Amino acid sequence: MAISWPLVVSLLLSISSLATSASNSDPVHEAFVQCLLDNSHPSHPISEAIFTPQSPSYATVLQSYIRNLRFNETYTPKPFLILTALHQSHIQAAIICAKKGNIQMKIRSGGHDYDGLSYVATVPFFVLDMFNLRSIDIDMETETVWVQSGAILGELYYRISELSKTHGFPAGVCPTVGVGGHFTGGGYGNMMRKYGLTVDNIVDAYFIDVNGRIHDRKSMGEDLFWAIRGGGAASFGVVLAYKIKLVSVPEIVTVFRVEKTLEDNATDIVDQWQHVASKLPKELFVRLVIDVVNSSTRTGGSTVRVSFISLFLGDSKTLVSIMNENLPLLGLSQSDCIETSWIRSVLFWTNITIDSPTDVLLNRTPSLSYLKRKSDYVKQPIPKTALEGIWEKMIELQPAQMIFNPYGGRMAEIASTATPFPHRAGNLWKIQYLANWNQGGAETAQRYIELTRKLHRYMTPFVSKNPREAFLNYRDIDLGVNHNDRGSYLEGRVYGIKYFKGNFNRLVHIKTKVDPTNFFRNEQSIPTLPH
Repeated sequence: MAISWPLVVSLLLSISSLATSASNSDPVHEAFVQCLLDNSHPSHPISEAIFTPQSPSYATVLQSYIRNLRFNETYTPKPFLILTALHQSHIQAAIICAKKGNIQMKIRSGGHDYDGLSYVATVPFFVLDMFNLRSIDIDMETETVWVQSGAILGELYYRISELSKTHGFPAGVCPTVGVGGHFTGGGYGNMMRKYGLTVDNIVDAYFIDVNGRIHDRKSMGEDLFWAIRGGGAASFGVVLAYKIKLVSVPEIVTVFRVEKTLEDNATDIVDQWQHVASKLPKELFVRLVIDVVNSSTRTGGSTVRVSFISLFLGDSKTLVSIMNENLPLLGLSQSDCIETSWIRSVLFWTNITIDSPTDVLLNRTPSLSYLKRKSDYVKQPIPKTALEGIWEKMIELQPAQMIFNPYGGRMAEIASTATPFPHRAGNLWKIQYLANWNQGGAETAQRYIELTRKLHRYMTPFVSKNPREAFLNYRDIDLGVNHNDRGSYLEGRVYGIKYFKGNFNRLVHIKTKVDPTNFFRNEQSIPTLPH
């Protein structure tokens, strides 16, 4: 075999510069870089995947997958190294070397962790960036797909649509979300009433454990396979890829978006929605978005707007009939509806012009803002008079918004213990609280975060209790922080019970078995049992 000397020289220079940049920092970091290089497989050199603050591309690589501008400030803690893994051997080397040096590792797929836990830490840390590992291998004969963790949902949807007009997959409506984090936190979208969550449609996985060994479902065992489907895989290891089962969609689906304000009888329509949304046919999902807009007729100049956004796996005539029978106050007409393909419904739900080329879904760069998110679950309809009080509070706390996502259908049929995600039967809808803003700085951030917290507090009487439940994919650091020291189990239980309810205990036992030294940890990871 001929030796390419320019390549050898290039690699040597690269290794030399990495060693120099590491030595400019810290002996532990230097040893870590050297360990990575020592554990590099000759056919898959790791040097080109290593970025330190001295690397010219470091800032670009770091910022490329920061999806919440709150964590792109000058005062945001930065990793001492980013490893943009190009091969599974790079992940194995990262685990072996980080474990040896007891170094905190953060795992980032798409960077959509709402509170930045996949790329920020308060202790020295490095980021294992998965974005290069994004292959999508579709087998239409078995109707399954192997999708790597670094792929984004838009890529997955687009690749499915290239091969079939009658297949889809039940996952999120934001196409730039990374597969890794979305899948392992539960994952949901506008087909969940028909097909359940993303995790309900995962059939296998490639997983790298704390010893750097690669497993599939059979070799990892059913306990661990259960845990990484909704329990947050970053507490257990690194998921390289998931095998998913495609679902059937009709060639024609129907979407609509209808907006009403308080002047248009919004309160009565919302009241009707809350009594029927979870009982509608499984093929119909009607999301409710509530925000505050300007009003020329109301005192104070503001009113509440409610937007009903829907996906129906069927034709518009059938949809209008269902809606007028169950939600007549909305007054849905045929002219409100758009019949389209499933892949174009994804564009509609992302506020992309519905006749845009569908390859826009391959775009990995979303519009960014500073943001805060929180979540809740509603088990009983909210009294109509209380709805009016909520509107007043929202006008006071604008621009804080709420999104109501209806449950029922398939979600009510799957046992709460089938996956770590426990929020099944008995839930009418899930609330997402959100605030977005466009100005940097800690003081501004605190103001908007506090508006979101106040709205969340105001909703206390109307949501789940003991525990007040929350959704892991809507990461919320307000629920508790784990310092991963002696009190780790008790700290973890505070947020763990809210995210997982009774499934938390099983997750802890699995964690203790597969990662007894708590190597895979973050500020809201699953703790081990106390010694």
